[in-house]
Amino acid sequence: MTEIMSDLSQTSLATAVKANLYAFFAWMRNSAAATVHDSPQGFNWRTNIAHPWFNGMLSTLPPAADASHVIDETVNYFQAHDVPNFTWWLAPQLEPTAWSQHLLAYGFQYNNSTPGMAIDLAALPQPAQHPLTIRPVEDRHMLTEWIDILKRGFGMPTPMASGFLSVLGDLGTDLPIRQYLGYLNDRPVACSTLYLGAGVAGIYNVATVPEARCQGVGSAMTLAPLHEAHDLGYQAGILQSSDMGYGVYERLGFQKLCQVDYFYWQAPGS
Repeated sequence: MTEIMSDLSQTSLATAVKANLYAFFAWMRNSAAATVHDSPQGFNWRTNIAHPWFNGMLSTLPPAADASHVIDETVNYFQAHDVPNFTWWLAPQLEPTAWSQHLLAYGFQYNNSTPGMAIDLAALPQPAQHPLTIRPVEDRHMLTEWIDILKRGFGMPTPMASGFLSVLGDLGTDLPIRQYLGYLNDRPVACSTLYLGAGVAGIYNVATVPEARCQGVGSAMTLAPLHEAHDLGYQAGILQSSDMGYGVYERLGFQKLCQVDYFYWQAPGS
């Protein structure tokens, strides 16, 4: 885990929104179900999770004279491993314009529709009284239940859920990553993930099964990991919000600080 970030300026927090996500991508190198390759230009990762965020390239430097060659090599790498779509990310210090002319010319699509949000953990609201019981995932059985909730909560295809199980199963139950299950009447109904990286606490995979929604469950599954992170000394929490969760996070005190942007590649005919 990296040194805890104490600079809570909007600029630093906006950077951390992206840096925490990229640190998580790099952390997947600890799973046998993921392949991470480092290069002078950054790193790429490949998993059996059929989602473009879990297969990607992060550029840490501006494009050089051989940018077209680097793009060609990267696209060919993913196609050779039957990955039909992936994302090309840029390190927080790089502006999208640095790579856009090269990537767009190659056929990538630019996307900046995901809000990046952050909160000062000292200002976290206290958890409301709620019948929900929240427990950290401690073994394979609980992780299997967690995956089932993720699948049902997001309407996820079974092959994608199986990919999550194989990747996360290798990452263990110890920090910097931890999964949480929420129970109502002893039945699992919600899940979330805490990832401690880039000096901040990142929240991911907040999902509630349809029959348990509109009861404050999502808020509880967000707050519990953040309070744990605050107890560990962390000062800021970050997340990348879905449309469904945006209002929930705003009511908890999260502020939108940026748009998380990336370039998306879809193989022709896929």
